[in-house]
Amino acid sequence: MNATQTNDFMQIVTGRRSVKKYDPSVKINKEEMTQILTEATLAPSSVNMQPWRFLVIESEEGKAKLAPLVRFNQVQAETSAAMIAVFGDLNNFEYADEIYSTAVERGLMPADVKENMLARLSGHFSTLPADVNKDTVLIDAGLVSMQLMLVARAHGYDTNPIGGYEKDKIAETFGLDKDRYVPVMLISIGKAAEEGYASVRLPIDKIAEWK
Repeated sequence: MNATQTNDFMQIVTGRRSVKKYDPSVKINKEEMTQILTEATLAPSSVNMQPWRFLVIESEEGKAKLAPLVRFNQVQAETSAAMIAVFGDLNNFEYADEIYSTAVERGLMPADVKENMLARLSGHFSTLPADVNKDTVLIDAGLVSMQLMLVARAHGYDTNPIGGYEKDKIAETFGLDKDRYVPVMLISIGKAAEEGYASVRLPIDKIAEWK
């Protein structure tokens, strides 16, 4: 099913809610989910390494496997069209040559700039402290997660970011290398069966300063 799409940015931003219960009859086909993820990955990342990785959990088998890990978020897991597990890839530099070579092929970067950048980044990543690498990956994955939720809204779907799950078990449960893939959050996606609650935001004069 394709939901109603909108290009009204203010409607997208102001209409987004964290939705807990979805219409279980609404599914998102692979083609549209691919489009949603593709648009989400236009988010920025450090040196364009795009360290985000997605696990789209939509089958009955997949959701059954996820269920014990989301004990406090069962409604989202059961009723959503999918649960998207967002991970950060600590070995993201493995894709550097592919990313920069493609940029050259598309005329977005001169070949000499690519070679220079790869040489510099190779030295940078080889000495990058693990905690700094992880922090960077988590920031980048947070950026793509927010963009994913806004893109979903533009496609007519609703979402809920979830941090309350068994993060220490999810990678291995789905056959991923837990030492490489850092869990960031789960995002439920589907068509709301119940509207999410509106919520209050602190006024800007309390959270911003001008100097």
